[in-house]
Amino acid sequence: MKQGVILSVLSSFLFAALYYYATLLEPLSGASIFAWRVVLALPVLALLISRSRRWEAVRDIHRRLRKEWKLWVALLVSGALIGVQLLLFMWAPLHGYGLDVAMGYFLLPLVMVVAGRLFYAERLSRFQKAAVCLAALGVVHELLRVSTFSWATALVMFGYPPYFMLRRRLGMNALAGLWFDMLLLLPIALWVLVQQETSVLSQFVGRPALWLMVPTLGAISSTALVLYLAASRRLPLGLFGILSYVEPVLLFWVAFLLLGEPVTADALGTYLPIWLAVCLMALEGALAWRRESKENARKRKLRASD
Repeated sequence: MKQGVILSVLSSFLFAALYYYATLLEPLSGASIFAWRVVLALPVLALLISRSRRWEAVRDIHRRLRKEWKLWVALLVSGALIGVQLLLFMWAPLHGYGLDVAMGYFLLPLVMVVAGRLFYAERLSRFQKAAVCLAALGVVHELLRVSTFSWATALVMFGYPPYFMLRRRLGMNALAGLWFDMLLLLPIALWVLVQQETSVLSQFVGRPALWLMVPTLGAISSTALVLYLAASRRLPLGLFGILSYVEPVLLFWVAFLLLGEPVTADALGTYLPIWLAVCLMALEGALAWRRESKENARKRKLRASD
């Protein structure tokens, strides 16, 4: 379990590092960095699928595509939904939206809780109800403060749930589904690279460091993904959920400390209720994980006594 915790935290640090690393890749635009991330992700996914022996799951989707035209539509929508998120993640730190995107990742788990209640009739615990109310208080404060809500925050918090819900409905293996997401995004990524005003070769010749920095981008992104998936297999679901809050915390501090995006005093009325909501969700997960650990220990003790 300790290994799983370390892997999860490391993946969060790498995703946060990727957030900052995008700002070092001048003269590449956010769209170009997104394109390189997609192109470089496919070889790593192929390796992961090979190591986990999941090519049969990929072939199964191929067979379904020959029979189910609706699956083509579903996969195109899935690819578009995740593509928008990947593009925003690379674009935001370059254009002063780092804090807004971090806020979206803070609110995403709470929106997922509400989506579970609305679409799957999942019951909300007292902790979850309190957390949703606190988050709503922060959102209302932001609306009263600036008469609007960041589109980048909204895109993250409302854009991911349809993606997860669609993937749940399709019932695909996670790696196989991600393979098709990246495969469908590949033509767009190549088009972005080809249609740039300055050619890829000119960019790399103009800044020779890119020959090393772009592959490093792929290495950071791919390593973060590998560690994330490895942690998900080694940790109880409750603890894995708690550790998922590490990433938005790190994204916030990257945007605030390294990118220099300001947090005004009156904005604390927005941030504090949302941070308290996240703390409540984390506390609930910690308590659930503790109960599960005690129950597992009790069962092991009973088996040993038998």
